[in-house]
Amino acid sequence: MLRLTPDVLLAAYAAGIFPMAESADDPELFWVDPRRRGILPLDGFHVAHRLRRVVRQRRFEIRCDSAFAEVLRGCAEASEKRPNTWINDEIVRLYTALFARGAAHSVECWHAGVLVGGLYGVSLGAAFFGESMFSRESEASKVALVHLVARLRLGGYRLLDTQFLTPHLAGFGGVEISRSRYHRLLAEALSYRAVFPSELPGGACGDPLAALQSSKLTS
Repeated sequence: MLRLTPDVLLAAYAAGIFPMAESADDPELFWVDPRRRGILPLDGFHVAHRLRRVVRQRRFEIRCDSAFAEVLRGCAEASEKRPNTWINDEIVRLYTALFARGAAHSVECWHAGVLVGGLYGVSLGAAFFGESMFSRESEASKVALVHLVARLRLGGYRLLDTQFLTPHLAGFGGVEISRSRYHRLLAEALSYRAVFPSELPGGACGDPLAALQSSKLTS
């Protein structure tokens, strides 16, 4: 089997496809190009009142890109809600290499010095491709998502690809679109350049809810 490289992986994302494995124990990867694609419109992101309270309580310390490999391993963990995972050793190798070259990022929730949740994804042009998230404490991955979207809006991103639409993501305003429409949105996003901000205004104490209200998407 031809071994994939980070350059091939980025070219695949630019073409609208992404890799998955059948299971963590399967060494092979296959390409996915969903007929119906999940996206989370950055200008239509919804934060429920209960989650707003959790965010304002600042129960988690938020860091970006400080423990990317740990976030990957967290997303690969089997759980009661997710007994099987598609993240195998080849996925870990490839995305760790993307992170090393600044093309992948993690948003992390820490509590008492322990990583308790987070997410990671790929950045290309003004598109961010969300890959996976995990929680070891209640609401951790949701808080990480709020912080991610605040950063994407501030950084000038135009597309947040979630690959598939789940009820969980639909609650945040996620929608499902056709493959052809997705490819049009992707092409537009790739024609711009965005910058992933590791911090919000105010540094480590930055308020993502305020950032979501103040940041505006440009046409």
